[in-house]
Amino acid sequence: MKIWPPSEPSLQETDFNYSDTREQMNGSVGPMRVLVTGGSGLVGRAIERVVKEESGGREGETWIFLSSKETNLVSTEETRAAFERHRPTHVIHLAAMVGGLYRNMRQNLDFWRNNVHINDNVLHTSQEFGVVKVVSCLSTCVFPDKTTYPIDETVMHNGAPHESNYGYAYAKRMIDVHNRALFQQYGLKYTAVIPTNMFGPHDNYNIEDGHVMPGLIHKTYLAKKEGKPLQVWGSGRALRQFIYSLDLARLFLWVLREYDEVEPIILSVGEEDELTVKDAVDAVAEAFGFEGEVIYDTSKSDGQIKKTANNAKLRKYLPDFKFTPFKQGDQHKRFSIYVFPILVKRRILIDVFLFFQPSRRLVIGLQPIMTPSVNEDLFI
Repeated sequence: MKIWPPSEPSLQETDFNYSDTREQMNGSVGPMRVLVTGGSGLVGRAIERVVKEESGGREGETWIFLSSKETNLVSTEETRAAFERHRPTHVIHLAAMVGGLYRNMRQNLDFWRNNVHINDNVLHTSQEFGVVKVVSCLSTCVFPDKTTYPIDETVMHNGAPHESNYGYAYAKRMIDVHNRALFQQYGLKYTAVIPTNMFGPHDNYNIEDGHVMPGLIHKTYLAKKEGKPLQVWGSGRALRQFIYSLDLARLFLWVLREYDEVEPIILSVGEEDELTVKDAVDAVAEAFGFEGEVIYDTSKSDGQIKKTANNAKLRKYLPDFKFTPFKQGDQHKRFSIYVFPILVKRRILIDVFLFFQPSRRLVIGLQPIMTPSVNEDLFI
């Protein structure tokens, strides 16, 4: 667990009276105490960085970044104890049992049961403790498999999700159901965001169980190191929209402070920025300088081939928000920028900013930071 600012006094030393939750429910609270569940994961660490280094946190606020090592949110008792201990006024709910395509296919029941317990515990305990606002994190896997594109926030419940990860998808859909019921019965404006595929520092690099980008990065690193072909699962045809974790963190803070709807909102780059998995493979290979053979194993599932999301609602609110492009071309300066977290020895992660020019490759901005073991439990 991390608390920001570090000099924040204990609850016993404060003058706040948290015993009467009605005051919080009416919105008349002092400086926010924000509890971030899943605080040690990809998005949680990005929010921590934005709060600390980009003045995302405001004077008087307290930010608590909670990890599964401190609290098992599957347990009602441990969840309640965490809320008793920290007494948040606001919650960003990121905690989940997570995994890539193949882990979901193997463990749909586990993903359903664990995530239903986590989400119900966090939302119900937030209600009991008078939390003013909860912003939960969904996923584009909540959308129907058979639908028209692009998808938007209104079609979430219009059909079954893809069979590969229906346990996780239905558990995430229930957050929206829970939020709507809380508003109908108690007037609480808890909401959720729906990000597209995320990438950035502090991701899970487990090849068997991780998501698209970290899995590709780890595989490419090993292929180059060992002088072997790069084995990619699936055909490479699947289409995805990638959002950089720091962009997502900035948008989470905007939703927490400014977004006033119960209905969820898609947080994504535009449809024009959609890439195939092969595009991602090519970009990662180029970033590593990998020139070996790339083999696509078509005996492995592609998962959902397409889930193109429409970010019109976000753009209505934030027409000028600038995303960090997965691959940004500048025709005038004739270079492109790739932003990748690269795994190296001893669990050290390096953010590498590669500037590709026709005549040379310049590597700048190396910043070592620690990341969890690739074999760590996939609860965040």
